[in-house]
This record gives sequence, C-alpha cells and structure tokens, in this order.
Amino acid sequence: MRRLRTSETTRAAELGIAALAGNVVALVFTLVFTRVLGQDAYGSLAALLSTFLILNVPGYALQTTVAREVSAAVAAGDPNAGAAVGRWLKRLVALTLALALVGAIARKPIAAVIGVDEVPWAAAGTVVAGGLWLLLSVERGALVGFQRYRLVGVSFVVEQSSRLVCGLLLVAGGMHVTGAFLGTPLALALVAAALWQPLRAHVPPLVHHEVAGHRLRDLALRAWAPIGALGLIAWLQDGHIIIVKHLASSHDAGAWAAASVAGKAIMFVAIGLAGYVVPEVVRNFERGDDPRTPLLRTMALVGALAVPVVLVYTAIPETVLRIAFHVKGAAGALPLMGLSMALLAFSYLSTQFQLALHHTRFIAVLAMAAIAQPLILLALGSDLTELAAGLAALNLALAASLVTLALRRRGLRPGDTAPIGEADALAGEEHRLVAERE
Repeated sequence: MRRLRTSETTRAAELGIAALAGNVVALVFTLVFTRVLGQDAYGSLAALLSTFLILNVPGYALQTTVAREVSAAVAAGDPNAGAAVGRWLKRLVALTLALALVGAIARKPIAAVIGVDEVPWAAAGTVVAGGLWLLLSVERGALVGFQRYRLVGVSFVVEQSSRLVCGLLLVAGGMHVTGAFLGTPLALALVAAALWQPLRAHVPPLVHHEVAGHRLRDLALRAWAPIGALGLIAWLQDGHIIIVKHLASSHDAGAWAAASVAGKAIMFVAIGLAGYVVPEVVRNFERGDDPRTPLLRTMALVGALAVPVVLVYTAIPETVLRIAFHVKGAAGALPLMGLSMALLAFSYLSTQFQLALHHTRFIAVLAMAAIAQPLILLALGSDLTELAAGLAALNLALAASLVTLALRRRGLRPGDTAPIGEADALAGEEHRLVAERE
C-alpha cells in the first residue's frame, strides 16, 4: 500500500512539475509578445487571451468530471470504462466546426464586445479556441482516468510551447496581433490531434445507439457547479482586462494587462495548491477530522508568499514593469493589482474547498461580485491606479465573505453534506495540477 501511495504521489508530482513548466512557458509568451507587438498592440492581445481564458472554464470542469468518471470505472474493473468518450469527442468536433462558422459570421460584433475592433478575425478565433479547448480537456480528462499522467503533463508543456512558436511564426508572416492570437487555436488543434492516437487505444468502439448518461449534455449537467463557480472566478481574474480595454487608451490597456499578469503570480500558487486542498478536505471529512485544516494551511502559505511579492511591487513597480514586461504607465496600479490577486487567491481556495464538499450556496456571493466588478470599474473612469484600488476593494470584500463562509462549522460533519469520493478527489487533484494556464 505504501508503495502504491508513493507511486501515485510521484505521478501527481510529475503533473505538478509539468504545470509549473507550462506556466513558465506561458510567462515567456507574455514577455516575448510585449516586445514583439509593442505595448499598445499587446493590450489587444491580452484582451483576446482573457476572453479565451474565461471561455476555458467549462473545459476545466468537464476535464475534472471526465477524469473522475473514467478513473472510477477503471477502479471498479469496468471493461467499458470511457465508453462515452468517443461520442463526446465526436460531438465536440461538430460543435467546434459550428463555432468556427459562427465566429466568422459574427466576427465584428465579437470584436466590438472584446474591444478589439481592429482585429475581427482574431476575435472570431476566440470562440474556435473555446471549442478546441473543450475537445482537448475531455481528452486529457480521459487520459488521466486511464492513468496516463506523464503523457498529459507532457501535452501541457507542448501546448504552451506550441502557442509561442505558432504565434511567432504567424506574426513573422505579417499577421501581427491576429497571428499572435491565432497561434493558440492552432496549437490546441495540433495537441488534440496528437492525443487522440494514444487515447483511442483505451476507448472502446463508438456505440451508435444512445446510452443513458453518455450524452454530452448529461456530462455538462453533472459539472454545472464547477462550471458556474470557476467561470465566475475566471471573470473576476481576467474580465477586468476586457473592461479596461474599453475604458483606457491602447497604451494604458497594455500597461494594465502587464500589471495583471504580474499580479497573478500569487493566483498561480493558489491554483497549484488547490490540488492539495481538495483531496485533503475530503479525507479529513471522511475521517471525521476538521476539513478546514488543509484550507487554513494553504491560505497561510499563500499569505506568506503574497506579502513579499506585494512589497516588491510597492518598492520598485517601475523596475518590475520595465525589465520584466517592457512597459510603463502602471506603476501605481501594480502593488494594488498584486494585493487584489492575492485576495482573489483566498477566494479561489475557499471556492475549491466548498466544491470539494459539494456546497453550492456560496456561488451566489461569487455572482454578486462578478456583477459588481464592471459596475465599479465603469464608475471609476480610466485612471489605472483608481481602477486597481477599486478592484482590490472588491476582492477584499469577496475574500472576507467566502473565507467566512468556508470557515463556518455548519455543514462540516459527515451527514451534513455529500462530498466527492476518494477516487474522485484524487482524479480532481491530478487534473487541477495540469489544467491551469497563464
């Protein structure tokens, strides 16, 4: 048993290392394109990427759900484990093609909503990228369920590297911002095609008649709570970039986007720690121990890391932005952005804690904050420091509310709620280590 646990821990560690490597490449992507495109044009690319990251959320939720279901079937000795995967992928290919058509037709309205009227074809690519991400997420979820951890980890690094290479090649071909963004859906398509070959060896032949629970909409319904909660977190993390693109000049929007990437360093830490929080919360709950202990430990770690980061951003903001991102104009906003993202990290960990215990009422608090964010920013105008202060105030109120809800004793005893099972928690842990991006 000890050897088995060590093996599983090693595999999870491999995924963690792959996630870290992928995030490093994602950071390189930002550093490269702020220089290649210039500060003004990078603001448009950042708005496009933020839109794509928000559209990623259903994929994250489906990925975790597929991993849980396939791994549970494998553990139970089901010879038809993953029988629905082929059907889901076939439906998602059709959905992606339909999204490509819709994107092409509605490219100008989509560009107007994002705030990138000058690059309508790049805006059309956001919905295509969203469909491809769903396809890739289901593939990765199934492969995790079949314990192909190393393959999934490698695919994550390859995906991020391909985004960088494809984007640079398209920019070199004269496509500028459009090419820099379209490198993303191109990379997703290449990785999805590559993963299908090893996956098809595990997936049973496609059953042409309908099987209960095997429809794509059934899968989506089973993942509604993670989709809703993590979608709201994604909007709070990246939606402000789209809003500021409408409010500020191109120069200031580029500076805001760079400050946002710097501020999200703490969010990256929280995202990785969620892979520890969820299974440990479930284990403590099922043993009758206090499930809040893992949450408190990870929040303490995030706080300890956030303090020096925010202090550095406060002491030398111009230097950080100039050397790391080659931009200027957001020195006053950077420390507030770092504080804001650190507070959102507490909200994210609290959200994962609640999802682990199958609580859903907290989603209403996230929804109110998501509605408040654009209203607050629109009311503040275009000054970046004031916008960052408003964002920090909102995230302070959100973190205080969600942490308070998470630390309540009510609903923390066996019988009060229905947490996910041990196998589901482990699959979710392994999956979250792979799923996060820039």
